[in-house]
Amino acid sequence: MKVRVLKKEGNELKIEIEGGSHGICNLIQKRLLEDERVEFAGYDVPHPLASSPIIYLRMKGQAKPEDALIDAVAKVRETNDAFGKELARIFKA
Repeated sequence: MKVRVLKKEGNELKIEIEGGSHGICNLIQKRLLEDERVEFAGYDVPHPLASSPIIYLRMKGQAKPEDALIDAVAKVRETNDAFGKELARIFKA
């Protein structure tokens, strides 16, 4: 999976995730929208046959969008780890 910065201006960031999917983008968007520093977060898949969704976010004030994105991805990872541990626990029986 490759990530490419398409736009980075002030409090806005637009990235393309080559090989990404609705699933990962939806998770990231959800976590971004939980962040009080984020004014807007969304994603688009410009062409259904090309799996390269674009995530866009705009921050309130002077907060850095890359910081919010890194925080959101960390939260997604934590949730994923917790889910994996719970599955392992219930299926261990």
